[in-house]
Amino acid sequence: MSPTGGSPSGSAASCVSGRTEVLFSPGDAVVQRLCLRPGAVVSLVLEPRTDDRRWTAVLSSAPAFVLASGWRVDADGTARASLRCAGTRGDTAQVTARAKAPDVAGAARIAFTLHVDVLPYPTQG
Repeated sequence: MSPTGGSPSGSAASCVSGRTEVLFSPGDAVVQRLCLRPGAVVSLVLEPRTDDRRWTAVLSSAPAFVLASGWRVDADGTARASLRCAGTRGDTAQVTARAKAPDVAGAARIAFTLHVDVLPYPTQG
């Protein structure tokens, strides 16, 4: 995973604000963390898998804090989604990407998890 514009840790100094891209490639750790500021927008790019599984969906455990939208899978197998953080509040959410082989019955399994910490800006007062 390589976020553009910040490092994936929970400290306030390294929280990403504005727009950024997170790229997940085969061989990367399947569980990652990312600290974001409220209002941040992340373009999540999941590169094609090396096994016979295909990306099927991206879901957020807390859509009120991190909303996953714009899901699509390109012809080459690259999947893309947009993650939008709540405008003012902070909390955590797990964004999961599921994958499955197209010819296998049953539900897709979680193949990648992004733990997102939304850290509000400090307030004066």
